Amino acid sequence: MSDEQSRKWWALGAIGLSLLAVGVDATILNVALPTVSADLNASTSQLQWIVDAFTLVLAAVLLPAGLLGDKFGRKKFLVAALVLFGAASLLCAYSGSSGQLIAARATLGLAAAFLVPLSTSVLLNLFETEAERTKAIGVIAVSQMLGLPLGPIVGGALLDHYWWGSVFLINVPLVLLGVLAVAKLVPESRSSERVTIDLGGVVLSSAGLTALTYGAIEAGEKGWDSTETVVSLLVGAALIGLFVLWELRVAASGKDPLVDLGLFRGRGFVWGSILSTIVSFAMFGLIFALPQYFQAVLGTDALGTGLRLLPLIGGLLVGASVINKMPAQLGPRTVPALGFLLVSVGLFMGTATETDSGYGYVAIWLVVIGAGLGLAMTRSMAAALNSLSKERSGVGSAVVQALRQVGGAIGVAVLGAVANSAYRGNLDLDGTPQQIADAAGRSVSTGVAVAAKLRDAAMLEEVRDAFMTAMHTLLYVCSAISLVAALLALAFMPKRAAVPAEDAKDATDSKDTEEGAGGTRITGSVA
Repeated sequence: MSDEQSRKWWALGAIGLSLLAVGVDATILNVALPTVSADLNASTSQLQWIVDAFTLVLAAVLLPAGLLGDKFGRKKFLVAALVLFGAASLLCAYSGSSGQLIAARATLGLAAAFLVPLSTSVLLNLFETEAERTKAIGVIAVSQMLGLPLGPIVGGALLDHYWWGSVFLINVPLVLLGVLAVAKLVPESRSSERVTIDLGGVVLSSAGLTALTYGAIEAGEKGWDSTETVVSLLVGAALIGLFVLWELRVAASGKDPLVDLGLFRGRGFVWGSILSTIVSFAMFGLIFALPQYFQAVLGTDALGTGLRLLPLIGGLLVGASVINKMPAQLGPRTVPALGFLLVSVGLFMGTATETDSGYGYVAIWLVVIGAGLGLAMTRSMAAALNSLSKERSGVGSAVVQALRQVGGAIGVAVLGAVANSAYRGNLDLDGTPQQIADAAGRSVSTGVAVAAKLRDAAMLEEVRDAFMTAMHTLLYVCSAISLVAALLALAFMPKRAAVPAEDAKDATDSKDTEEGAGGTRITGSVA
């Protein structure tokens, strides 16, 4: 391997570690929330904002972040975002009040809004062949997914020995490594076209994505029929509708829209984005159900819960390694379809898990799901991202991530509502005082705590049985969604993999300037 090739893959590794920090941060806080609540005397509302501030700022800034990278240089914004992410992690770790922690978490979301799309955009400019790009996208996809199960593992280990702020300090060494590697190994790149800033599009898209995300969060907290949920979702949908009309008007006037709506005419981009979002549904469904199963039903601690998720990571790595050994042109339809089928089978196997099931059986179906996720996610994201041109890869990557962000938030709210409804519907506490029954019905963790406090073995068994029914319902739903995704992949994904720009040169004439590294433009075919 030449020095130039080696530099590319080292740079990819550093970017993958940086995105791993973002993925870990998404779930690690959940483990620390009880301790944070006690140490900072945080109210339930404040705890909610500590979690949600990150997500809302991320949704609001994604598209403008991609645009700024395209216009002024992706590398410089990527380095700045890494530095900001590290600084915000330090602020989180040493926050002395709930307000400080909320502000620091919002700053983390701002940094992540630049990190996530620009990391992908840099790769599209760094790797010139379609085969290399597909492998690089696979590494990035796995890095993002690995963070979700790793969060409880790392968080549990740290909380067993250190204070709650340590869960944020883990980001700092990863970010420092990323800064050094990106500064040294990644060439600067920006669009050679004169990119104008579509202020109207920025405002409408940011407000719309924020409203939709907030509505999804409120749906998970207060239900789909609450006023806040309905109003927020309607306002968000209206703003996104206005955004589309605005973008069409800007394009018709000959100016540069924030988002090239022509992207949505490509099967690879549309269905790759949709299927990537469905992957998030399955992953979040697992992350929602399994920690509660391990802790509330089996009685494990945070670290034990995290360690029991390791087979999922093992399967994920196996699936990703298999896909990286395949030619990029092989099976743009069949590979993601096979991945989703494996996910569906693994989730269906999970419905046979009972309170007395051995962990060995759980580990088996976790490996199957992990392998399927590795196959499905890598090729789905590659189909979407390989459709982007180098010229607007920052905004294009941000669009893919925005669709995943909002779709994932709505999916989590739907899955949470399904699980909570099934739990409450199957919890039979007749003869129990209403106040105690209401408390036990809030969640399985609360139900177990109430039963333990009352030393009521019958209530404890009822709570655990109701949760198992809810978990089975959730796994059935996720399995069905994954099966539908497999059929959608077979029906609608492109028949052919993306082709290099040399084959599509007659169709487009734009070029991209890279400072410090040359490159030819790669575009995706639209089948």
